[in-house]
Amino acid sequence: MTPHNKAKKDEIAPVAIMPGDPLRAQWIAKNNLEDARLVNDVRGIFAYTGAHNGKLFTVMAHGMGIPSIGIYTWELFKFYEVKTIIRVGSAGSYSKQIKVGDVIIAKDAASFSPYASDIGVPAPEGILAATPLLVERACQNAERLGISAHCCRVFSSDSFYNKYSVEENIKRSHGAEAVEMEAFGLYANAQALGKNALTLLTCSDSLVTGESMSAEARQTSFSGMVKLAFEIGGI
Repeated sequence: MTPHNKAKKDEIAPVAIMPGDPLRAQWIAKNNLEDARLVNDVRGIFAYTGAHNGKLFTVMAHGMGIPSIGIYTWELFKFYEVKTIIRVGSAGSYSKQIKVGDVIIAKDAASFSPYASDIGVPAPEGILAATPLLVERACQNAERLGISAHCCRVFSSDSFYNKYSVEENIKRSHGAEAVEMEAFGLYANAQALGKNALTLLTCSDSLVTGESMSAEARQTSFSGMVKLAFEIGGI
């Protein structure tokens, strides 16, 4: 147990699927796990463990931002011996090719965050990669499942609101095609501890066209991404 997770070590599975929102974690567990058990609710961060197609998974929220995902994923990797974490979340698109509702496979993440440096992980030019095998599995399974997916770089921003225009943010994002807030921290932890990590995102907003998902669609349109996460985590 840790100050942020009251689950016993054997109550956490080797593979974790992690959304930011605790209520989304609850929804994913309810709709995808058999015999799901709530194993953590400290600070309202829900974690459920159950079976999916005969394999144990933990679904746990990670909160918002690199510091938050940094805490929860470090503890899962380090103290609960989780081997693989797949983050599932939403993103804003910087590219006309990525439409609202499409899935983004974040092959790497760029950021101005000092997080990687703080934990001793080199991040050349501020960029960290996902686990290549997970990226490969995601691309293969997205095609097999008929999911419209884009394998690309994302930008992990420390600020949801900032002083820059969309055009300026695109220019300063190291060639990223979408923006979110956590992948860089997850990838840093995975590299520091020798674990596996991938971020899957559903495009909820186009920062190029201005198109955006409704609140209801955000709850119901992420099923393809979640299915993909369980497929690659179950291999």
